[in-house]
Amino acid sequence: MQVYRSNGVLLRSLLSVGPSTTVVCKRNASLFRPLDWIRDKVMPSVKKAPSVEEVQAAKEQARKEGTSNLFEDVVGPETPLPGKKEKKRARLADGEMRISKPKADFHKYSTANFKISHRKLNKLANQIAGKPIDYAILQMQFSEKRASTRVMNMLATARDHAGRYKRLQENKLVVAEAWVTKGPRPPKRIEPRGRGHYGTRVHRHSKISVVLKEGKTVEEEKAAARKRKLDRIVSAALTRENKPIRNPSPTWGW
Repeated sequence: MQVYRSNGVLLRSLLSVGPSTTVVCKRNASLFRPLDWIRDKVMPSVKKAPSVEEVQAAKEQARKEGTSNLFEDVVGPETPLPGKKEKKRARLADGEMRISKPKADFHKYSTANFKISHRKLNKLANQIAGKPIDYAILQMQFSEKRASTRVMNMLATARDHAGRYKRLQENKLVVAEAWVTKGPRPPKRIEPRGRGHYGTRVHRHSKISVVLKEGKTVEEEKAAARKRKLDRIVSAALTRENKPIRNPSPTWGW
């Protein structure tokens, strides 16, 4: 048997090693299998997850030895708490009525900023404020203003959205509020003048916004106005009516 010493490691000659003899390595046992050692130590491998029975057995063993976790000793619910989706499914399965959001009582809508003075657009806002939506659209339909077409389309779209998305009754919608706001100020433009002079011109931008709410219909408004007029009438009967005297004279009335 021949023995060689290389870097402090004793190696036996492979030629003289028999089948019953073993190779002795003092420093590294995987000297003849470096690739296997790299695969086991360095390369990632799939870790087998323990089964539920193994986890429970390990917990029982740790509890007997007194090395268990404090939070594991606390007795909690056997099943985890349900989430939002599980609660919703359970309510629907039990036949419970779904809780809907509260109904909106108004709808806000506005046009985009377009080239018009806010003073001109404010006149149209005053014309439709406080009127039923159908009357406001009718006013804009027969208006001679150039911006009336844009305002009419905005009112029609707002009425459709209020009934579709906010579930408001379209026949009772009233333009409760209407206001005008200034848009971004555009850059100034040059206006040629005589004798080589020039001036500046600014085209203003603005938009109109409205708030639609449910109110009284036209028939209800007419009935309320008629009732107010009838209540003002005081008949000259023999018995005194229980109503205050309007515009009393400074002297006796009889």
